[in-house]
Amino acid sequence: MSKVYISPSILSADFANLERDIKLVENAGADWLHVDVMDGHFVPNITIGVPVVASIKKVASMPLDVHLMIENPEKYIEAFAKAGADILTFHYEAVSDVKGIIELIKSFGVKAGMSIKPKTPAETVFPYLEDLDLVLVMTVEPGFGGQKFMAECAEKIPLISEKAPKNLIIQVDGGINAETARICTCYGANSLVAGNYIYKSDDIKAAVKSLL
Repeated sequence: MSKVYISPSILSADFANLERDIKLVENAGADWLHVDVMDGHFVPNITIGVPVVASIKKVASMPLDVHLMIENPEKYIEAFAKAGADILTFHYEAVSDVKGIIELIKSFGVKAGMSIKPKTPAETVFPYLEDLDLVLVMTVEPGFGGQKFMAECAEKIPLISEKAPKNLIIQVDGGINAETARICTCYGANSLVAGNYIYKSDDIKAAVKSLL
């Protein structure tokens, strides 16, 4: 089995103790740090922006996996890249020029990811698989943590996996726990985002390990 990258979502962390909570998941064996950026337009929630990403970069030794749940992401790619994002994932539904966005992200030396919402079919990503570094399959409606895993969305994973080049990361976000992680990795996912499951656990190290 190939390596599975665990990317805890800081959306579920204590924002008053962000550095502490970043170190907690680093020490627990996580691979990346998932940073949910929401603008209150593309999704019905507002989270963090460029200054916070820049601050996180100063204290995190893990790559920053930045998920842009925002309208007009092209306006902010450069700022987030310069703030320290290692992976920038935009939403297919938020852009008109997919290839242009991918090229823009890569022009800053950052890995390019594209996410699809639950109602967007897997086939949507097929034309871009050779250009992308990561595809993110949402298994909840983006916007809030703690939602229930939508099993039918996970069925997109094998369809994408079948068409994907070998080095593509297929990431899943939404309702991930030990049980749903197994479903996703069996389908071919090799990166998992988990927020509440990790951060609300009594044993963060065990929670991270249980996803592998």
